[in-house]
Amino acid sequence: MAEGAVTSVRGYRDIAIMWTRAAMAYPASFWMMAVSGFVVGVLDFVGIWIMFHTIDSLGGWTLAEIAFLYGATGFGLAAADLVVGRIERLGQMIRTGRLDSMFLKPLPLLTQVCADEFALRRFARLLQAVVVLGIACAFVSWTPAKVLVTLSMVVSGSVIFFAVFIGFACIQFWTIDANEVANAFTYGGNTMTQYPLTVFPREVVTGLTVLVPLAFVNWYPALYVLDKPDPFGFPEWLQFASPLVAAIMMSVALLVWRSGVRHYTSTGS
Repeated sequence: MAEGAVTSVRGYRDIAIMWTRAAMAYPASFWMMAVSGFVVGVLDFVGIWIMFHTIDSLGGWTLAEIAFLYGATGFGLAAADLVVGRIERLGQMIRTGRLDSMFLKPLPLLTQVCADEFALRRFARLLQAVVVLGIACAFVSWTPAKVLVTLSMVVSGSVIFFAVFIGFACIQFWTIDANEVANAFTYGGNTMTQYPLTVFPREVVTGLTVLVPLAFVNWYPALYVLDKPDPFGFPEWLQFASPLVAAIMMSVALLVWRSGVRHYTSTGS
């Protein structure tokens, strides 16, 4: 298993380097896309900042506290989009027969699909999230435990989004074109978790805890780090459960992927 993991990482690295070199053949285009991605991300948060010119808090959370939520979920989504985001085009690969050709190559299929057309310019959105999160961290009263919870939050949040990207993209093995369903949970989930969940009904928060547990990307760890009480009265141990949830979700996503691959019979393209 360890040898297979090493092979996957090396294979992903080689494919990513190949696509990066291809993109850098047009440096002006690369940097324009990267800078525009960073600027778009900044403007997204500027909209929240402008909103706080007329209000003091949102759902009981200040601008700095919402910036912490925003940066954490933004980091998770941007990392997942950078590393595995290409999988959302699985249906297109199936229709064009590109997926069939990947079966013939001596690399794990999932590695090839996720690394295909790797776009380093997406790192700009990751950088923007890091900047926002870093500024928000300046307003936190830190302890060693809070540092550990924050580090586990950004790693676990990324893995959770990895799992959501992979798991929901697998629907396309059965429906061919259903990437919008996946987008509702990836990009849509990111939009929801940018804000304190106190702005949503309890039923929504329960769904984000039990059904599609995106609340573990940032909400529960943030409650601990920012010393906020849980307004919904859920158990306190959930604030430390993000790594466990990430491991479970990734395991389920990989099982769904294997099931989809076994189901796949080619389009004949």
